[in-house]
Amino acid sequence: MLITLSLFLVFHLLVIAGIIPYGIVWGSRLNSRAEMLNFEAISVCINVVILVIVLIRAALLRLPVPITALRVALFLIAALFLLNTIGNLLSGNLFERIAFTPVTLLLFVCSLRLAAVPESK
Repeated sequence: MLITLSLFLVFHLLVIAGIIPYGIVWGSRLNSRAEMLNFEAISVCINVVILVIVLIRAALLRLPVPITALRVALFLIAALFLLNTIGNLLSGNLFERIAFTPVTLLLFVCSLRLAAVPESK
């Protein structure tokens, strides 16, 4: 999950840099570079927050966050990935449907698993 999230972060940065065309993200609904920058900034921030939460849950980042709060956050993240999977399925861009639907579905399952598994001691 950490590798996939990191790759998504790099992907969004490449979209912002113009290396990857923004026409293949956000369901091909972006109309301008300015709009893309706003939406991609949100994506980058969300990805960083999710990455930090997963790092904390994996005990790779030691911050005093109660396990209950982490589990609630991970259930919310799972819901976000489920909605994202549905959005990818409904995308007007074939690449987005084919490439990102299975990845966001996998992230949904991983998030759900991390949320549901009790803390190991």
